[in-house]
Amino acid sequence: MFTGLIETTGQIESVEHRGSDVSFWIEAGSLLSDGHDLGESIAVNGVCLTAVNFSGTQFLADISVETLAVTSLQGLHAGTIVNLERAIMPTSRLGGHIVSGHVDALGTLLNRYADGRSERFVIEAPKSIAKYISEKGSICVDGASLTVNAIDDNVFTINIVPHTMEHTIIKNYQIGQKVNLEV
Repeated sequence: MFTGLIETTGQIESVEHRGSDVSFWIEAGSLLSDGHDLGESIAVNGVCLTAVNFSGTQFLADISVETLAVTSLQGLHAGTIVNLERAIMPTSRLGGHIVSGHVDALGTLLNRYADGRSERFVIEAPKSIAKYISEKGSICVDGASLTVNAIDDNVFTINIVPHTMEHTIIKNYQIGQKVNLEV
């Protein structure tokens, strides 16, 4: 389980194709500085992955055919910057909302524009999950716990405050980009 509060960003260092599956070596910087355990869960752009190896400040994660098919991880390559969060401990503060790291669907960024000191993002979700998205409710976008401003049919808006913009990959989003959604 995760909180949806991104701890840091990392970088895909390499993508190793293993038949239909792939493995990523991910540079995690200081994320692992207080220790790590083989088999622990780390959310990468909101996708719960298992760390199967460590080397310095990097970890290796295997990505199955199913995960590639239903998430935006399929489009990542060496050099891509990603959101990272370690799983919460029972003693952790829950500052965001409870997030499983199991992506419900891919959304598409339709628009983004300035809204005061924030930036408003307009995202289209598949109709199959739209009924679970509620105004002023929480939604996880690429692992970031966010509040839904409004929803109209299957299009919703969120505001990204300066702190979130600065410390996540959201600042790099382009119109038409696919994002992982968890409701």
